Amino acid sequence: EVQLVESGGGLVQTGGSLTLSCAFSGFFFVDYAIGWFRQAPGKEREGVSCIISNGKSYYADSVKGRFTGSSDFARNTVYLQMNNLNAEETAVYYCAVEPYTTVCGPRAEDYDYWGQGTQVTVSS
Repeated sequence: EVQLVESGGGLVQTGGSLTLSCAFSGFFFVDYAIGWFRQAPGKEREGVSCIISNGKSYYADSVKGRFTGSSDFARNTVYLQMNNLNAEETAVYYCAVEPYTTVCGPRAEDYDYWGQGTQVTVSS
């Protein structure tokens, strides 16, 4: 059974930092992409970042220069370092996996398996 578990969310002040973790298990795809998404109340789920099994990372324009994705595939874990957060980035953050690919899908629908999410709250 494929499982993804996010952790690291919490409350932070504007300008602060958090590092999210996504521990994944139960799959043995050679090629895959792990995306980070966020969903604020009343808004659609939006892509934030993606890391591919070959180590390449991609970012939404809104977070470039502030968010950094990394991976420890030996530990089946990916991370999202988030710096200089602002209140508009308060949301539930999810990681998801798209198997059998070396391309980051831009849409939530591209990803087959999802974690339960972790809440990030940025106070103004």
